[in-house]
Amino acid sequence: MSIFVGNLSYEISDRETGRKRGFAFVEMENKGQEGAAIAALDGAEWMGRSIKVNEARDREERAPFNGGGGGDRKKRY
Repeated sequence: MSIFVGNLSYEISDRETGRKRGFAFVEMENKGQEGAAIAALDGAEWMGRSIKVNEARDREERAPFNGGGGGDRKKRY
């Protein structure tokens, strides 16, 4: 069981990568703890921000990014 905590301050960094993150995932022991944490913390203020807490969902599959750009820009020779 895990919960998603969003709208965190960007002063917080990922402990494994060191990259700045505005969100976190928290592992919970059981469904009861998960529900209690969501009820108690969703909308609470922390570090001057109203945090969003909900049940974590599986990551959605995304199409690969092919880079590029330019859209319908005409080529110049």
